This record gives sequence, C-alpha cells and structure tokens, in this order.
Amino acid sequence: MAVTSSSVMLLRNFSTAVRIAQSVRSNSRIFSTGELIRSISSTRAAHNEEAAAKAASDTGAPTIFDKIIAKEIPSDIVYEDENVLAFKDINPQAPVHVLVIPKLRDGLTTLGKAEPRHVEVLGQLLHASKIVAEKEGIVDGFRVVINNGAEGCQSVYHLHLHVLGGRQMKWPPG
Repeated sequence: MAVTSSSVMLLRNFSTAVRIAQSVRSNSRIFSTGELIRSISSTRAAHNEEAAAKAASDTGAPTIFDKIIAKEIPSDIVYEDENVLAFKDINPQAPVHVLVIPKLRDGLTTLGKAEPRHVEVLGQLLHASKIVAEKEGIVDGFRVVINNGAEGCQSVYHLHLHVLGGRQMKWPPG
C-alpha cells in the first residue's frame, strides 16, 4: 500500500488527538469539543510554521512583504509612515496580531544581521509597535515578538515584529 500525503496527515492528526486525550485523562478536566479542535488546530498550525521556517532561506530575494509594501498584494494596514508599515497578520495567533516591518530592508533580513546603521529603524519599529497597540486598544497588555532564523521559526526573511494581544499572554512562551 502506498503512503500518501493525506495518509501521513491523518496519522499526524490521530497522533495529536491521542496526545490530547491522554492530557485530558491526566488532568482530570473535561474539555469541550471546541477546546479539543482548537488544540489540534494550534498544534497543526505550529507544525506548519516550523516546516515553513525550515523550508525558507535568507537569499535576499524579494519577499511577500516587499509586494505588500509596493501595494501589489492587499493588506489590512493598521499604521504607516515613511519608514514603517504595520498590517494585520493573515494567520493570527491572538485576537490582535499585527506585523510591523521596515519599508526598506537594507540587509535587515533577520535581527541577527542588525548593524549599527540599523539602530534608528529598529527604534522606529518598536515605537510603531507601541502606536499599533494604542490603535488596537491593547496598550495595557501586549507582546512584541521577533523570530530570528529557522530555529526561531522565521519564515519570511524581511525583519518583522509581531504585535500580539487581546488575550492573556502566557509565560514562558514557546
């Protein structure tokens, strides 16, 4: 019998469901169907993000963000100035999930490539994150995340900050 990608996905989903069921038993807490589905979906999304990060590479080539900056791809813009663009993430991980990016990459594909010449734009990105939090009504509680490289789960090599909020954040993250 040939193993197809749908067979592999079915096995992964079954494996995830078994782990969740074991967790339910060990926690002696009753989970609703909705909680189980959200947990499975969250696990699947995390796996997909990890796979995307491992598949991506820092070639310096134009990214989807360059197309969003050029307005070739529509986005739900939250904030924009001459140096920074902030727009809603199409795969939100919180009720509020906005990406903040520099309009000019200037070699800044990852935070790990930051140089002294990038200090000003890095500060502008953080300030724009605060403005986004104000505009989205989450200034009293939000998180700013930067994924760096494949092991940091970065899948788009154009430095970007994730502004997350609208729910109680957990610690430790990840």
